[in-house]
Amino acid sequence: MNSRSRIVGLGAYLPPGKLTNDDLEKLVDTSDEWIIRRTGVKERRLAAKEEFASDLAKKAVENLVEKNKVRIDDVDMVIVTTFTPDHLAPTVAALVQGHFGLAAAGTMDINSVCAGFVYALCVADSLITAGHSSKVLVVAAEALSKVVDYSDRNTCVLFGDAAVATLLERTGGKGGVIASHFTSDGKLAHNVACGNLSSRVNGRELRKERTFQQEGKLLYEYVVKNIPDGIGALLQKSGLAAGDIDWFVPHSANLRIVQAIADRAGFPPEKTLVSNEFYGNTSSASIPLALWLALEQSRIKPGDKLLLYGFGAGLTHGGVVLEWQ
Repeated sequence: MNSRSRIVGLGAYLPPGKLTNDDLEKLVDTSDEWIIRRTGVKERRLAAKEEFASDLAKKAVENLVEKNKVRIDDVDMVIVTTFTPDHLAPTVAALVQGHFGLAAAGTMDINSVCAGFVYALCVADSLITAGHSSKVLVVAAEALSKVVDYSDRNTCVLFGDAAVATLLERTGGKGGVIASHFTSDGKLAHNVACGNLSSRVNGRELRKERTFQQEGKLLYEYVVKNIPDGIGALLQKSGLAAGDIDWFVPHSANLRIVQAIADRAGFPPEKTLVSNEFYGNTSSASIPLALWLALEQSRIKPGDKLLLYGFGAGLTHGGVVLEWQ
């Protein structure tokens, strides 16, 4: 089948509640200068007490429809990326499908944590190009404030809540996803974790139950060493070089990591899109949020080639190269 997928619009929801660096100075031993120097984050958004991933997702979809004047009643599949779902069951995707009455749509949640959006984008593209679907709704929705320990200064300064909805549809034209690349190292999975039914990962007891925790130094070293190689493998699959890419869109973990990766992979700062300065690390929502922000500023143009790359817990990482339409 000579069909491609294309992104026809994005919509976002950013909770009105803000947590600034000044606020964090009152909670933990930190400072605005230290946070900005180490992470690049100035503030982050927080969901309300009774506001969860499904609520953020629904509002992002509403924004998608309103801003882009698109229909979603004919969507074939709803995919939600999240590692902070409201429940173990039902899925967040099912709650979104039910809320909008998308009678013909299947549903699935994908939990690849910070790499979730690029996984979902690849799944959506595969469903469309294989002929199984004509239109797929992908929503990245993360309520990280529900699992962050606000007494741990090494993690609480990083994370924020957000949701971004992306609509893909079948097209016979050019563009769309050009190549993808994914890999993992589950032997290191215990270094970035959030417990649930079990309090052990790889046979090791987690320090805290149902609270996010990570070994920051190990993660930084792993990412800086391995992600540039993964990006190189993705570029090789796409038949492109770093200089052919108009926009590099990495997971906005923190500014130090992004700068280190971009430098080693050959992407200058002016070609790198991030979202963490005013929204923090929003896990799977960080890449589509950076896209949404750039589109709001009319920075991305038809024909631009983008390299999206996620990385995080699992440890898993991967990405896609696509041509904007």
